[in-house]
Amino acid sequence: MRPLAASLPATMGCIMKTWSNMTAAELGRAIGKGTINAVELAEYFLDKIDAHETAPRIYARTTPTRARGEAMGAAGRAKMGLRRGPLDGVPLSWKDLFDTAGTPTEAGSALLRGRTPPRDAAVLEMATREGLVCLGKTHMSELAFSGLGLNPVTATPPCINDPRAVAGGSSSGAAASIAFGLAPAAVGSDTGGSVRLPAAWNDLVGLKTTSGRLPLTGVVPLCEKFDTVGFLAHSVEDCALLLAAAEGARPMDLTVPSLSGARLAVLETIALDGLRDRPAQGFDDALARLGRAGAKVTRVAFPDMAEALTLAGILFTAEAYGIWSTLIESAPDKMFPRILDRFRAGQMVSAMDYVAGWRRLNQIRAAWARDMAGFDAVLLPTSPILPPDAARLMSDPDYYVTENLLALRNTRMGNLMNLPVLTLPTNQPSCGISIMGASGTEERLIVLGLAAERALA
Repeated sequence: MRPLAASLPATMGCIMKTWSNMTAAELGRAIGKGTINAVELAEYFLDKIDAHETAPRIYARTTPTRARGEAMGAAGRAKMGLRRGPLDGVPLSWKDLFDTAGTPTEAGSALLRGRTPPRDAAVLEMATREGLVCLGKTHMSELAFSGLGLNPVTATPPCINDPRAVAGGSSSGAAASIAFGLAPAAVGSDTGGSVRLPAAWNDLVGLKTTSGRLPLTGVVPLCEKFDTVGFLAHSVEDCALLLAAAEGARPMDLTVPSLSGARLAVLETIALDGLRDRPAQGFDDALARLGRAGAKVTRVAFPDMAEALTLAGILFTAEAYGIWSTLIESAPDKMFPRILDRFRAGQMVSAMDYVAGWRRLNQIRAAWARDMAGFDAVLLPTSPILPPDAARLMSDPDYYVTENLLALRNTRMGNLMNLPVLTLPTNQPSCGISIMGASGTEERLIVLGLAAERALA
């Protein structure tokens, strides 16, 4: 225990035992009221990380000097009544693809070992200006190119509900840091489901933003046309406040509305195919709860989604390999073979197919926007499967391929259609329900998410 934490009175120690269970918003309110000191809060989480047996599988590295300095600034502002926002002084973990000045940022890859950027990523820089405290960098899938979270090159974070299973990826450590009480909230990225999948598998809320909503400057890329910044947390309110902090914007009105009259569509095309028992049970129960809360739920088809999913194999792999091919082929032996194979699939895509694929996807996006315009949101299971067994993923290549594709199937729809998406927990562990809004309408989605969260609680 560090000297500051050791000097706290016994009564404070009793209070601190609950801090890892509080939402980021609750912690922020307590800092504002003076019942929590930001420095003590940062020390609490740093101590928990140091003491936790699985922390080395969750955090690639911590930033204690930075965290203490930022927390001291937040504590001083709180004392003077000059807080910068509702999360000023709240600690966060950051996925290890957000550049952090003077701290290695390696994106889960031996190819980037020792890479130390000179300045923060744009979103980290803005969040720091808003007073958030950086605890450190979390482990992730190698170069973010897997939805499973299995990474034998660096570390494979655990799933909160099954010690034998993966946590989901690629923001695997981000989710585990919250689920295991080592951070109140986390910042991740989402290219095909990399925020929503680990959030769902660890019973958290996850928000994927619309492409272009938040800057990617200083974010290690996977597929820049699909990459988005996203947030993982205990609540929809947390995600809303994190979005505002990342933009340096005033937080939106978070009054919880009624679901009465909300028009919700259930996507039946592909999204419900092959649902395993527990994800199906969680989804059905969630639909029933939303209906009892007053939402009007309608089942819809969108046949073009099948074609959009086939285009993913062209567009994602071609761009990913185009970005990374030179570095990959300079030292392919440094990569996990399953991830290397995924990247190399991109070299088989012709320029003609890539251009034609984007033209067709834009047509499908326009059709989606037209067909779903009458609904407030579209619902689907976040993942049709539960977190797979890590040992079997390592030993069985076919199992790895099938589970990875199934895990990402539903989440990838949101990226292909360029939508903001929330995933919320259901009554089944590791089973989430996704709420997809219209492109660029994060605020409307968050309002709906607040109401849905209350109905599902």
